[in-house]
Amino acid sequence: FLAALSFSYFSKTLSGTIMKSSITQIERRFDLTSSTVGFIDGSFEMGNLLVIAFVSYFGAKLHRPKVIAVGCFTMALGSLLTAMPHFFMGYYKYETASHTASSANLTSSINPCSLHQGANETLLEVSQSGCEKEPSSYMWIYILLGNMLRGIGETPITPLGISYLDDFAKEEDVPVYVACLHTIAMLGPMFGFLLGSFCAKLYVDIGFVDLGSITITPQDSRWVGAWWLGFLIGGVTSFLAAIPFFFLPKSLKKPEEAHNDKTSYDYSPVIMPCIFQSQLIYPFLSDFYTSLKKVLGNRMYFTFVCCALLQFSSFTGFLTYKPKYMEQQYGQSTSKSNFLIGLTSLPPVGIGIFLGGLIMKKYKMSIIGASKFAFTMSFLAYVITLLHFFVGCENHGFSPWQQCKTIPYHENAIFSECNSDCKCDSNVWDPVCGDNGLTYVSACLAGCTTSVGHGKNTVFHNCSCLEASSSWTGNNSATLGQCPKSEDCSMKFIYYTVIQVISGFCYALGGTPGYMIMFRCVQPEVKSLAVGLYTLIMRVLAGIPAPVYFGALIDKTCLKWGSTSCGQRGACRLYDSNAYRYVYLGLAAVLRGPSYLFAIFLYILIKKN
Repeated sequence: FLAALSFSYFSKTLSGTIMKSSITQIERRFDLTSSTVGFIDGSFEMGNLLVIAFVSYFGAKLHRPKVIAVGCFTMALGSLLTAMPHFFMGYYKYETASHTASSANLTSSINPCSLHQGANETLLEVSQSGCEKEPSSYMWIYILLGNMLRGIGETPITPLGISYLDDFAKEEDVPVYVACLHTIAMLGPMFGFLLGSFCAKLYVDIGFVDLGSITITPQDSRWVGAWWLGFLIGGVTSFLAAIPFFFLPKSLKKPEEAHNDKTSYDYSPVIMPCIFQSQLIYPFLSDFYTSLKKVLGNRMYFTFVCCALLQFSSFTGFLTYKPKYMEQQYGQSTSKSNFLIGLTSLPPVGIGIFLGGLIMKKYKMSIIGASKFAFTMSFLAYVITLLHFFVGCENHGFSPWQQCKTIPYHENAIFSECNSDCKCDSNVWDPVCGDNGLTYVSACLAGCTTSVGHGKNTVFHNCSCLEASSSWTGNNSATLGQCPKSEDCSMKFIYYTVIQVISGFCYALGGTPGYMIMFRCVQPEVKSLAVGLYTLIMRVLAGIPAPVYFGALIDKTCLKWGSTSCGQRGACRLYDSNAYRYVYLGLAAVLRGPSYLFAIFLYILIKKN
């Protein structure tokens, strides 16, 4: 049973991480804003909440292994449903200035400047006709539903799995088993991010499209990797995890020992089932009401929950947009961001959690010692994360409109004398990098008149805007894609990673003692209610809304929005690096800061009691 449960833990964390690592890809593929993607990400928690009451109450009375098996099947279905839109949507059409050029397999020179003369009228007609046939605009709803279904399926695993272990294992072995589960569950995110990294390298329509004709690289902000592949693999893993549970018995022989003095810590979140039962049994209602009053009237518990809520909100928002931050701030590809998160952020956290538990056991910490230790470690981690503000990168050299620092982006700022004789479409985002180290929004706006090569290797020549730029006397040619970030930036990225590793380790070290405070500051008979209530509050007030408001604020820092084939607003192509940094890190810091006031208050209460 422990082996099967460990594998199901692995599969649920794997699928969850695949979702987190595919967020930017989904945003680009379906042309969504960050806040919409945040809402999709939160749908997992919603699914969870829909059924937690039924599962905790009825699950305990039914055949627990079989309920878990059904849960794993549901998770598998959810993952497969999430991947489905890819197969119905048709190929991914990224924005580009030269549709005509790439379709005709020409290596002869094309004039980007004259391409647009009289093109604006025909473009409009084409996009209007293509617009009615565009089903993809609402396809993201399937991802939302798939994610919600995964949330429903994940519900029984923890409460039923742990209560089953607790009922049929020797009492002193239970903590070891639970530690075992959590250690194996940590492997899920590692593999998830590495798998996400591998999938992000492959082009979204791999196997269906001639990759030679693709003019973008994984570093480009229009690139979409094979996001659907991860969900298929996650679905298969969940399916395999379901099978062993069908062959496990409803109950096992209890070990030889007196069971009468045993206080079972049933971790199952039982707050909602209590409400649910109350309609069946009237006398129970008053009992439930007194228990609830006992828990919420406990000032230590209430302060602990307020503190944890702020920490958890900050954390959820921060983690959701972390890969995106690494892409936008340091010019990393999605693939590399995911790879680095899996390799550098997670192992220190896993080691930290484990060591925290060991330290607590070795020094036999009292609740006062535990709270002091947890507070010190968490605050230390917080101070270290504040260093992130100093290791950001600028938006490196953009053609004139970037220097005016105009937000929102002004259409007229990108036109100047050098490209005035070209009729350029100001909405197209197809950046080129001039030899002078400046990025132009498109080859046409750089004033280029000839091009050589095909696919990614196209080079544009005679770009009049390069001459116009001050003191430039080199070649007047440009290549596809944005200019790379400066050398200085790659150095800063290394500092960023180091800060991340150290702060993650410190935070995790205080995690176990911090979590234990909750068990020890409520009366034993309401322990499971306290845990259930904690889970419920974290999900409803932090897990669901945090990604949405983080996303909405991040959207505010967008400089250039993409446009869909219908000419509507698509996903963001370019953010103001500094504004993004201050908003993203600032919001996380502002949420987390006040939590330490609650923590100090909690410590005073604990000492007093």
